[in-house]
This record gives sequence, structure tokens and C-alpha cells, in this order.
Amino acid sequence: MKSYRKELWFNIPARRGFVNITPHVEQCLHESGIREGLVLVNAMHITSSVFINDDESGLHADYERWLEKLAPHEPISQYRHNDTGEDNADAHLKRQIMGREVVVAVTEGRLDFGPWEQIFYGEFDGRRRKRVLVKIIGE
Repeated sequence: MKSYRKELWFNIPARRGFVNITPHVEQCLHESGIREGLVLVNAMHITSSVFINDDESGLHADYERWLEKLAPHEPISQYRHNDTGEDNADAHLKRQIMGREVVVAVTEGRLDFGPWEQIFYGEFDGRRRKRVLVKIIGE
């Protein structure tokens, strides 16, 4: 069995945003040479997320509105976490909702997706560099 590891770095200029990272993960898979196995992709920061869904702008706008209803950024005084001087408690909650990681099967050297599936990096407290781990195991 082979193993491959790479960190992808992102710096989203806004507080929140979604980035399709499927091409980055596919490049990692190509570099790994693994034809059969599993890919783990996980956000290595507690205010960002990795998830799988459709690459459709309306859906991403819906996510933004839905997440803001569930965990609104303001007023920041509504969160105990922000008593420490932070202003990102909502980002921690949004990350919990959207998830930390995804695992995708690798079959014949390709990501084994269902229709329309893509991998996304979700940022909920941006404006600084954050990383995503890609770990691939297999043969």
C-alpha cells in the first residue's frame, strides 16, 4: 500500500466563501500514482470546512443565507466565545454544520463521484492563510 500527503493553502479575502478544490485534489491523486484506494480531504482549521456538493452558484448563495440564519455573525455579543475578544464564534458553529472532512473512493485512478459531486473548501473566518490536508492511501 502507498501513502501520499499534501497540504493545500488558501487565503480567502472575505470573511466567508466557498472554493471548488476538486481540481487540486485530482492533481494530488495524479501525483500520488494511486489507482485504487481512498482520499481524505480535511480542513485543518476550526473555522473552515470541507464538504461535497454541487458546484452551482444558487446553492452556494443558499448555503450562505441558511448558515447566517442558523449562526448569525452579529451581534457578536450573543456568543460566549466572543467574550475572549474574538469575533468568530459563528464561524466555529458554521464549520460544525458543514463538516471537517470528506472521504472519496479512488477507482481506476479517478475520484469515484456521483453525479454533480465536487469537493469544496468552505471558509467562515477568512482573510488569512489556512490549510487543507489531502491524504491518499491505496495501491
